[in-house]
Amino acid sequence: MYVAMIVVFILGYAAIAFEHQIHIDKAASALITGVLCWTLYVLGAYEIVDFSSIDNAVVSILSERSHEEMSQQHLILEYVTHHQMLESLAEIASILFFLIGAMTIVELVDAHEGFTVITDRIKTTNKVKLMWIIAILSFFFSAALDNLTTSIVMVSLLKKLIDDQQTRWLFAGLVVVAANAGGAWSPIGDVTTTMLWIGGQITTAEIITGVILPSLVCLIVPLIILSVRMKGSIKRPMRQETADHYLDPTTPFERNVVFIAGVAGLLFVPIFKSVTHLPPFMGMMLSLGSLWLLTDILHRRKNVAFKSKHSVIGVLRKIDTPSVLFFLGILLAVGSLQNAGQLTQMANYLDTSIGTDEAGGVYGVGIIIGLLSSIVDNVPLVAASMGMYPVNPTGFFAQDGLFWEFLAYCAGTGGSALIIGSAAGVAVMGLERMSFGWYLKKISLLAIIGYLAGAGVYILQHMLLH
Repeated sequence: MYVAMIVVFILGYAAIAFEHQIHIDKAASALITGVLCWTLYVLGAYEIVDFSSIDNAVVSILSERSHEEMSQQHLILEYVTHHQMLESLAEIASILFFLIGAMTIVELVDAHEGFTVITDRIKTTNKVKLMWIIAILSFFFSAALDNLTTSIVMVSLLKKLIDDQQTRWLFAGLVVVAANAGGAWSPIGDVTTTMLWIGGQITTAEIITGVILPSLVCLIVPLIILSVRMKGSIKRPMRQETADHYLDPTTPFERNVVFIAGVAGLLFVPIFKSVTHLPPFMGMMLSLGSLWLLTDILHRRKNVAFKSKHSVIGVLRKIDTPSVLFFLGILLAVGSLQNAGQLTQMANYLDTSIGTDEAGGVYGVGIIIGLLSSIVDNVPLVAASMGMYPVNPTGFFAQDGLFWEFLAYCAGTGGSALIIGSAAGVAVMGLERMSFGWYLKKISLLAIIGYLAGAGVYILQHMLLH
């Protein structure tokens, strides 16, 4: 069953990659893959799980749930279904609630035409100039918000700025690269960097100063390549405004208030997490609830038809549910491989085959983990690395040491190589209905070149400073 899980994951991955060729929606493939991987894990749990590795406290809790003496096989089954799966589901649910909250806030701002505050100020129709503006905005937004939220916001902006789908997809692909690059150097910009920050492997000042330049190079190199190749201007979409817009439009005051409140709510999330140490989705739900209250107060005297389109209840109907289900399937599949041990085994193999005793080995492991994170989620790969290596007083594994800083860069930016290699990519794929194959042809090589260029800058920077 251990090997069968890997086979099912690869087949599911292939079905997602060739979605348009087989005419099966990626959400269906992802859900089936996720459930089948967990099913195989449960059926083969007695062979896969090492009973001696289960924490005694967990065994005691599981035993107390039954009034009868439980066999070792029954305990292992309970461990997988009532401990590992529920823990994995809690992590998945927190991501999905975060995603739903962010998408709802963005849709609510959009319903009030709030993004015109930005789009009206972007006058250029030159493709190259617009590409640089969007990429730089995404890079710094990601550091302040996070790469997932930034990708959702920027895709909404692109729909207001670019009419042609292929051109918009190209810009959206760059948003993925920019958001992942921007998130890597900020403690709150990417979930893996946040994990290392909370775990004490890195500190705020050091990760910013150590990784911001490589991250910037990771973005600028693809931008320069595209700037040479790209020509012409973009065509903006026609504004589609219904009769309601003219009969009972949102006022400039309402647009500005909702836009500012929406952005402030998104910016509040990392602050809330830092102060309370609660999961990010809690801050997102608080922001959503506050914006919901604000819009209800703003429109309390408006007619029912208007309120239904400009309230949270109205915009929830616009949320892309297939994208959320696709996310669920992917995270279920990756969670099963993490709990069953395939990802930890991969990390151990890298350590034994390459080694981390010398700087060259550290660079090699980091670069490979980054590229692997474009195939499987970077979170379990980083979690496995954190579990394998304790924080030492000195050396590569000290706080802010070479291994942890380089890992933050690689795990944060390497996922851009494939569209489903990062949360930002998955969000863009769902919101824009972008195909895996299109991204592979148009963006992947650019993302890999930028990733390797940034890694090279980090290595050179470290050699010069040390």
